[in-house]
Amino acid sequence: MTAHTVPLHEEIDNRFAYHPPTPEKVTQHETVRAECRSLAHTLVDLLPPGRDKAIALTKLEEVMYAANAAIARSGS
Repeated sequence: MTAHTVPLHEEIDNRFAYHPPTPEKVTQHETVRAECRSLAHTLVDLLPPGRDKAIALTKLEEVMYAANAAIARSGS
């Protein structure tokens, strides 16, 4: 067993575990979603139609997912 085995397994367990939200985390999740939604509406209004616009919106969704995962997975 290498030195990296235990932390890697702990990280995997954390990534795939259920993280029930606390009231504080619910508020944080809602804030992230609201801010991303606001930016998405701005991008829809500002960007010309096309592939790049679609990619920008998809990447913004990915930002929202990653941000909410960070909130959910944090210990506090």
